[in-house]
Amino acid sequence: MNGRSVSPRGTLLAAALGFVVVLLDVSVVNVALDALLRRFDIDVVDLQWVINAYTLVFAALLLTSGALGDRFGPRRVFLCGLVLFTVASIGCGAARQFGILVAARLLQGVGAALLVPNSLTMLQRAFPDPERRSRAVGWWGAFGGMSLAAGPVVGGALVTHFGWRSIFLINVPIGLICMSLTLRYVQDDGIGHQRSLDWLGQFAAIASLATVTATLAGVARVGWDNAWIFAGWAFTATLIAAFIAVEMRARSPMLPLSLFGAPGFAVASICGVIVNFAYYGLVFVFSLYFQLQQHFSPQLTGFAFLPMTVVLALVNILAGRLVTRMGARGLMTFGLIAASLGYLLLLPVQAAGAYGWLIFPMLLAASGIALIVPTLINVTLSSVEPTRVGIASGVLNAARQVGGLLGVAVFGYLVRDTSTRAFMAGMHVSIAMAVAVLLIGAALCRWRLGGGRPTCEGAQRAPIVID
Repeated sequence: MNGRSVSPRGTLLAAALGFVVVLLDVSVVNVALDALLRRFDIDVVDLQWVINAYTLVFAALLLTSGALGDRFGPRRVFLCGLVLFTVASIGCGAARQFGILVAARLLQGVGAALLVPNSLTMLQRAFPDPERRSRAVGWWGAFGGMSLAAGPVVGGALVTHFGWRSIFLINVPIGLICMSLTLRYVQDDGIGHQRSLDWLGQFAAIASLATVTATLAGVARVGWDNAWIFAGWAFTATLIAAFIAVEMRARSPMLPLSLFGAPGFAVASICGVIVNFAYYGLVFVFSLYFQLQQHFSPQLTGFAFLPMTVVLALVNILAGRLVTRMGARGLMTFGLIAASLGYLLLLPVQAAGAYGWLIFPMLLAASGIALIVPTLINVTLSSVEPTRVGIASGVLNAARQVGGLLGVAVFGYLVRDTSTRAFMAGMHVSIAMAVAVLLIGAALCRWRLGGGRPTCEGAQRAPIVID
């Protein structure tokens, strides 16, 4: 083994650290929004690209990344993702121009997409016993959940004491440790499979997501009735139609459209978009609210989100047990209604309002979201054949990332004017929109999901959770 010591536990630690850096970069950036606004002299419309550049590429490449791992080996692709993510993090931390920061964030998204699916494939190879594998993936998810919960607090402390660049540079030592663990403990790749890659579909997916995001950003600049905006929407519709046409004809499509023939899978995918649309869109809005309207420091902003992120991690564990008792339809409907009620209680928020009044609504909304996510996964994996579990998990996670991207873009447009009156008006509209889409999701689950209780068998095979 050339001095190496292949170890399942070492593999688990390497895979978990890879997941940790991905989720850290989802949560820590929000506490640095005010610092980025001031450093680069930009507005909220530009600021969205710091978050959406990462999410856009991450969402679009998730499915192809798994195929790359099958073809070239998960360890090789995982290491490539680590190197790219680490180098891109240095680029983010060293950026002197805003365009460089966005470009580095795009590269981080590519690295993140290469990391996540292949980290799970490495676990699958390291733990051939289903029971031990299930426990290993549980620990992998727990590491991710802890990093997501700790991210705002850690990010706030870093920005306060070391500046905004530190939230990106912290990835460097973690990435180097993860590389060392991977090189030492993860078993070598085999020959791999000569799996064909859907490059045309991949290009159409990236182009579609980029165009819709750019068009939404353009609306904030020139308004809805501008000729360029009409052209942007027309181009977006053309690209989406082209993507569907490519996937219908591809020999090995990145998105098999036949999956949507299963009602449970279709509902789960739509609800995945809805949940992340509301959750990540409002996290962006409330990050700006705390920093620009309540004048919280980055560290205090991180602590302000702590009740929400902690309850997400705790209730996620409870939801995994409840789904087999209550049934997917009941738990999904309840979770969506609870989340919508929590956000509804946030509607009276005012610019000078006391933070204490926000705690219970935030806890209620986060509890509802946390009940939904594991149930979505169970519904997805129970709706497809065992041979398609991996691709179904990838589609659900991609759908959720797209939802988050759209939420930040739409709500960012609504709060683009940071003057107090305009911002608060846009914030109230954002909250009302989140409540409305969550209630639509609840109605969809109530009348379109079956009433049965999904088994956990599929979840043990590929329980992929990406927040």
